[in-house]
Amino acid sequence: MVSGSCLCGQIGYQMDETEAANAFHCHCSDCQKITGSGKATVVEIPEAAIQISGEYSTYEKSGSDGSQVIRAFCPECGSQMFTFVREKKGFLFVKAGTLNSSDWIKPIASCWSSSASQWARPDKNIDSYEGNPPLA
Repeated sequence: MVSGSCLCGQIGYQMDETEAANAFHCHCSDCQKITGSGKATVVEIPEAAIQISGEYSTYEKSGSDGSQVIRAFCPECGSQMFTFVREKKGFLFVKAGTLNSSDWIKPIASCWSSSASQWARPDKNIDSYEGNPPLA
C-alpha cells in the first residue's frame, strides 16, 4: 500500500499500487492549465483499490476528445488530487505528485503530445500519442 495527500493534509488516501493499471504523462491543454505546468502525470487505478479520506470538491468539463472529465481537488489548499472520466467507469486517475513516495511509477506513454508545450516536450523514451492512447 502507498499513501498520499493534498498539500494541507485535509484529503488523504491509501491505495494498492500493485493494482495500478498504467501511468501516463498527459500534455492536454486542460492538464497544463490545472497543473500550471507542461503536463500532468497520472496513475490509473481501480476505484476499489483506493481509500480516500476527507472531502474534495470537483470541477467537470468536456475533455479534448469529448469525454466528461471530473477533476477532484482540495477545497482548502487547491491541490489537484484525482481525475474521474465518466466513460471509464470503475477507474480513477491519481495525480502522481500527491503520492508520498512515487519512485515506483513508470509511465508507459505520453498522451496529447499534439498540444505539448515546446518547453515541456514528451519523453522520447516512451510511447507518445497525439491524443489519448488506444488503451485509455
